[in-house]
Amino acid sequence: MSRLRALCLALPEAEEKVSHGEPTWFVRKVFVMYANQHHDDRVGFWCAAPPGAQEAMVAADPAKYFRPPYVGHRGWLGVYLDVPVDWEEIAEIVTDAYRAIAPKRLIALLD
Repeated sequence: MSRLRALCLALPEAEEKVSHGEPTWFVRKVFVMYANQHHDDRVGFWCAAPPGAQEAMVAADPAKYFRPPYVGHRGWLGVYLDVPVDWEEIAEIVTDAYRAIAPKRLIALLD
């Protein structure tokens, strides 16, 4: 989780708070939520995702990605961390989650 935390907190004005008993990262609103066996025996995170990303990623690799409960119907992506992880790919997913939620002025700081 420390690597996920570092990726999230490296983004402009990102903050960590505990929500629903789990570390959660906000930029005004939630963009990533850690899930340590939150609704199953798996470790991963749930995050905002660009339109269509959830469907494409889950279809391409259901061993790594899933539709999370509660927010999956809004297009959020679930990512398992208890499988071999490509941290460069995770960094891209976290950044995309941030871009989906952050105000335009903060997104501009990434470009």
